[in-house]
Amino acid sequence: MIEIDGSQGEGGGQIVRSSLALSAMTGKPLRLSNIRGGRTKPGLLRQHLTGLKAISSICDAEVSGGDLGSKTLTFQPQSIRGGQHSFQVGSAGSAILVAQTILPALMMADQPSTITIGGGTHAAWAPPFDFFDRCFLPLLCRMNANVVSTLNAHGFYPAGGGEIEMQVTPSQSLQGLDLVQRQGELKPRVIALVSKIPTSVGERECDTLRRKTQWAPECFEVINVPRSAGPGNAVLIQCGFDNVTELFMGLGQVGVKAEHVARSVLREARVYLSTDVPVGEYLADQLLMPMGMAAHQGHVSRFRTLPLSLHSQTHIDILKRFLNIRIDVCENDDGSTTVTIQPT
Repeated sequence: MIEIDGSQGEGGGQIVRSSLALSAMTGKPLRLSNIRGGRTKPGLLRQHLTGLKAISSICDAEVSGGDLGSKTLTFQPQSIRGGQHSFQVGSAGSAILVAQTILPALMMADQPSTITIGGGTHAAWAPPFDFFDRCFLPLLCRMNANVVSTLNAHGFYPAGGGEIEMQVTPSQSLQGLDLVQRQGELKPRVIALVSKIPTSVGERECDTLRRKTQWAPECFEVINVPRSAGPGNAVLIQCGFDNVTELFMGLGQVGVKAEHVARSVLREARVYLSTDVPVGEYLADQLLMPMGMAAHQGHVSRFRTLPLSLHSQTHIDILKRFLNIRIDVCENDDGSTTVTIQPT
């Protein structure tokens, strides 16, 4: 049984999600202790429980300790099975994080899967659906995965109520991926999402970003969300290149001016654009799992990014506990970091 201390490294939900996914994929039993020990309110939250329920259902796992607030659990997976599944977070907790928990196992299932997940789609401290669909999945498909995602309804904090759907066809194996240089010129796109609030909020966000970037007017779009359980606003800056796409999100908040939201997300995008790395901080964290799977199957992957976050460093430690792989992290003279993942 693999023993994981949930307070190590970043000490949050990433350890829970990665450990469950890797346990299901490898068939190795797992015992998690000190769950989310690095957080103010430790233990399992609702979205973690939904992820646990989802992965348990997909691999017929025996679970002990899977309760709200649990700080310890054991997880004993069986065979992975595809098919149709539906899961509900029941709050604005991230549907995307639940999807990321179960996706690695579904790619190894015995049959195709159609998965529906209800919850938050655009909320703080989690990737928005747009990042999952436009940045992560295209790279995953280049690695020989077959995953199609659909946004059925938006879910903004605090109402939640969004819904995403995934169609996953299992792959025989994942191929390696090399992302060391950006290719082509920047193709920017800015989208302001507004739900049950004045359209002028999104227009002000776009106007602010247009003035500060001097990007062409056709790069900007305001979308009135057709389906949403509650009011919400998000502004998305998409930085597309020929071989990679990055996306940054700013969330509107009560009492915070639209112009401030726009400037805040632009600062984040400019940190990425001021370098020549192809992979941003959050995408780096997401790529570690499929690249680790590919290395376990005999293929080498490599990417260049900014200095690794504590999230990514913790993710690397968890991957090496489950998979027979080697992960080399090289800090380059220009301040970038090259990560190479290969079989041992």
